[in-house]
Amino acid sequence: MSTPDDVREQLLRALQGGSAHPEVTSALEGVPAAARGRSAPGLPHTLWQLLEHLRLAQRDILDFGRRPDHESPAFPKGYWPESEKPPSDPAWGESLAAFYTDLEALQKIVADRNVDLTAPIPHLDGPTWFREVMLVVSHNAYHLGQVVQVRRALGCWEN
Repeated sequence: MSTPDDVREQLLRALQGGSAHPEVTSALEGVPAAARGRSAPGLPHTLWQLLEHLRLAQRDILDFGRRPDHESPAFPKGYWPESEKPPSDPAWGESLAAFYTDLEALQKIVADRNVDLTAPIPHLDGPTWFREVMLVVSHNAYHLGQVVQVRRALGCWEN
């Protein structure tokens, strides 16, 4: 079965966020450098930890579907940064760029009409790209909601 274009369009919109979920770009861009590694009262993660977690998990899901030799990191340690703060000034931008690159790779898979999103991924026993994309959509939406909470608590959310 091929994937209808309207389903592809809905998945592409869901990957960007919006509607009932925070938009990816509005949640992650414009974060002041001073806020990136700060804790917010009552919240478990810093913005740096959340961005890195989003990046690491999304990369794992993407590579799971693309590479037969992929091995996921140990859970949960391999999905979170060791530090609450970015290790350097450029680290935030580098992590954000890598997150967007992988998000774009997922969007290309979804948009590719040669990929049947509902067919099992050839090197896997059962999982489909539809399942993997929905996993990214739900995971990103959850943690982007946390990003918005932290930004509000730190006073750097204007939306």
